[in-house]
Amino acid sequence: MNRHFQRYKSHYKSLIYLGVPIVIGQVGQIILSFADTLMIGQHSTDELGAASFVNSMFNLAIIFSTGFSYGLTPVVGTLFGNKEPEAIGRTLKNSLLANALVALLLTVIMGALYFNIERLGQPAELIPLIKPYYLILLVSLLFILLFNAFKQFADGITDPKTAMWILLGGNLLNIVGNYVLIYGECGFPEMGLVGAGISTLFSRIVMLIVFVVIFLKAKRYRIYVEGFRKGPFNKRDFRLLNNMGWPVGLQMGMETASFSLSAIMIGWLGTVALASHQIMLSVSQVGFMMYYGMGAAVAVLVSNYRGKGDTVNARRSASAGFHIIMLMAVVVSIPLYLLRHQIGGWFTDSEPVAAMVASLVLPFIIYQFGDGLQITYANALRGIGDVKPMMLIAFIAYFVISLPLGYFFAFTLGWGAFGIWMAFPFGLTSAGIMLYLRFLKFK
Repeated sequence: MNRHFQRYKSHYKSLIYLGVPIVIGQVGQIILSFADTLMIGQHSTDELGAASFVNSMFNLAIIFSTGFSYGLTPVVGTLFGNKEPEAIGRTLKNSLLANALVALLLTVIMGALYFNIERLGQPAELIPLIKPYYLILLVSLLFILLFNAFKQFADGITDPKTAMWILLGGNLLNIVGNYVLIYGECGFPEMGLVGAGISTLFSRIVMLIVFVVIFLKAKRYRIYVEGFRKGPFNKRDFRLLNNMGWPVGLQMGMETASFSLSAIMIGWLGTVALASHQIMLSVSQVGFMMYYGMGAAVAVLVSNYRGKGDTVNARRSASAGFHIIMLMAVVVSIPLYLLRHQIGGWFTDSEPVAAMVASLVLPFIIYQFGDGLQITYANALRGIGDVKPMMLIAFIAYFVISLPLGYFFAFTLGWGAFGIWMAFPFGLTSAGIMLYLRFLKFK
């Protein structure tokens, strides 16, 4: 055991140094999701159901856009290792253009979906609540993508703390805004779900502005600003970022689609099922966001070792990342299992919703291994630039395996929402195994 620990000791230290600030920033987003769900649920169960549907749809776009921006991290990580600050600034500039164009594309796609909401089989009483909240979140997509570009730049130069503090501050601002606008405090009208949307949009705009100001004014970024200002938009950087970003974005997007599209099936089961699904999505993000924070550190370290031609330590960094993520999974799962009968009551007074939430905790715990495995090796593949196979793997795992099984369990076997959630372990674990086997080919 001691020999094993010594082999990975330096990798554990490096991953913790890089990963913990990213995880803390991700936890801030989790807290925000919890606060949104908690505050909306206390205001109205119907609003909670509407928020579940809209957030599920936008999670697909947001996770895809986050995955697309992840293409910048290994590029910056390699340039950082080679001490090319001007090239880093130029690459960030091209990344902002690429992210803005992706934001425009997503806005058009999600806008088209808005005009077809009534056709998705959601409860009729929720449509008037869904539509205005949907439009507000639609406006915020551009600010999310531009912020992501700055965040991945900072992570790539091993400065994750800046993004961490901005995220925590923005999330605190959002929680305060929720309190004021949802319930009508401090002289503002009581706006309910619409107020939560406005608060989210405002906080996302502020976070982007703060990051831009820090980038332009902070001394530690001065060497990158020079390259940003002088470096031109160019096809080479733009093509490289797109070649890295699209496969990662599609892989993450298809994973999220297995959850987001499941929300449509859950909507066929009624408002109680939708509300329960929203609560469990908020809970599940505890693990997902934390694991992806550590996964981002895996991508940075693996990319650094790849640039040095050190395959052995690239592999050990990936293995060490999986060890840490599995430890995190245990830490997350134990309290959730012990508190499974209380969790629903934190968000709503509805006893049927609370009971259904308790039943969904078990499939959540089951899929932690698969989730950790696929996050680790998706990021390891990102670190070595082997991202194209991830799209096919994701398609098989989530569209061929997870979604059909969800329908089969829920409606053919009659397991309802529990059946839809029981399909997730199959999809996530199969994805993890295929990604791991692909990474083993790295030499």
